[in-house]
Parts: sequence; structure tokens; C-alpha cells
Amino acid sequence: MDEDTLQFYRRNAEAYAGWAKAPSTRLKGFLALLPAGGAILELGCGAGNHAAVMLADGFALRATDGSPEMAEVASRRINHPVEAMRFDELEDQEAYDGVWASACLLHVPRDELAGILGRIHRALKPGGLFYASYKIGHDDGRDSIGRYYNYPSPDWLASTYAASGAWTDVSRDTSEIKSFDEAPATMLHIVVRKGER
Repeated sequence: MDEDTLQFYRRNAEAYAGWAKAPSTRLKGFLALLPAGGAILELGCGAGNHAAVMLADGFALRATDGSPEMAEVASRRINHPVEAMRFDELEDQEAYDGVWASACLLHVPRDELAGILGRIHRALKPGGLFYASYKIGHDDGRDSIGRYYNYPSPDWLASTYAASGAWTDVSRDTSEIKSFDEAPATMLHIVVRKGER
């Protein structure tokens, strides 16, 4: 993850947690595709709003965030351990039925994203599901408060996924949001299933 972006979340953990939106309406649909009580890895859990839903629905959750401060805030809010873990520290193999990465992989530098996606592919059980969301764009850059975004186009993202492992598309759709800095953005939501090469 970009160091300046990580430092933003470390400095602003409480403020960001207070701003965090309600859980994504896509979460329930994602969970419905997983085995009851299945194992989920959440990357970039932020304030823990999605994690709370997963726990309430009886899933075995490993919640993580790259910012130790954010992990501590989330752990306190959901009364469940949240690990401080960067994406490039993921070493698990075939451990999870699902990986949920809401609005976090969009901070991975473009030249590192395929490698991170490869780690996620390796961490999923055969046939496991992976959700991620990205801010659509054409060139990477920073927002008004200095956070780095990879701003992928759908075509670039599709080729990056293909380079990282065998995936089968489950769903793709977009939504319009307002970011923490109040800037509008178009989000691309992707659910894929781990395939075999």
C-alpha cells in the first residue's frame, strides 16, 4: 500500500470510522453464495461495519486492516479481533471460502495489484469467492487529501485479474458515491470465483 495513504488512515482512524457508511447492500448477496458458517477473510475492514454483519450471520471471520490504529478502532466497535496486516503480508493457502475487500484494493499501486490479487487467489479455497470494489478512472493519482488511487479502467482491471490467476466472473456492476473528501466517484464492484489453471 502507498505509504502516504496508509499514514492518512493511521492519523485519521477515529474520524474515518465516524464517517464510514452503512454496510454495502451487496454484502448480503455475497454471503448468500458462501457455505453457512464459512471462513471469510476481510481485507481493509475500516470501521468494521461489514465485519459486524458477517459475524452476526455466523461466519468465521478473519478481519484485517493495514492501519494498526484503524484495526484497534474496528476491534473495539465490533468486539472481535482485527489484525493489522498489509495486503502484501497475506501468506495463507486455500484457507477461505470468501475474501471481502471493499474499497481498499483501490489504494494498491498499479504495478503491485496483480501480485496482491495472486495472493488472494492462493488464499481462497477452490471455488472460493472474492469481492472487491474500485474507483473507475484511466490513470492513477491522488485525491484532494493525498490518498493514492489506482483508478483503473474496467478493461485494465480485467487484464490485471487475468494475469493474477484463473477467475470466473460472477457479477460486475457500478454505483455512484461521495468519498470521504466529498468528491463524487463511480465505483466498480466485482465478484469473481477462483478457478483452476
